[in-house]
Amino acid sequence: MTASLQEFFGADVYNWVVLPLLIAIARIMDVTIGTIRLIFVSRGLKNYAPFLGFLEVIIWLLAIGQIMQQLDNFMSYIGYGAGFGAGNYIGIRIVEKMSLGSVVIRIIPKKDNPELIERLREANYGVTTLDAEGKSGPVKILFSIVKKKDLNEALKIINTHNPNAFYTIEEVQKVNEGHFRPTQRKGKLFDNLFSLNQLRK
Repeated sequence: MTASLQEFFGADVYNWVVLPLLIAIARIMDVTIGTIRLIFVSRGLKNYAPFLGFLEVIIWLLAIGQIMQQLDNFMSYIGYGAGFGAGNYIGIRIVEKMSLGSVVIRIIPKKDNPELIERLREANYGVTTLDAEGKSGPVKILFSIVKKKDLNEALKIINTHNPNAFYTIEEVQKVNEGHFRPTQRKGKLFDNLFSLNQLRK
């Protein structure tokens, strides 16, 4: 394969352009997979890690094998480093487009607004309320754990019925029981990984 590419492109073009580019592409692929694997593990999706790890190390071995054959070619090192950096960015961006796990929304409304709680519950979001004391006096704190694929719709309800409400969003590694909106699509793996609404954005 290597000999054929060298013959097609010429030795100089292959060594200084084609090979570094191939190494960069391989590194982008394996680092992207590695980044996704680590995030999967951190979010409790450990069952996917072995398969992703297998792909990651195979691609890495292919890339490092080419490097070891071209130790005097500094462009190979540049391709290796560029692929590593790009792979981290691409992996993170891919995960941002995925619907992985659940998040907890902690809301402190600007004013006591029962309509917000009612609308969230009508949309099948579980809401827990607590009385608390803020800087300006008594406040309500609302907690809702939602699937990440439903996050944008929940935030739309919050911003519509209580504009300028203070809220924070945090990742939840594991949830036991609880009230969640029913899944509208079939296929467990597909539902766990991708949200079509977010991929279109």
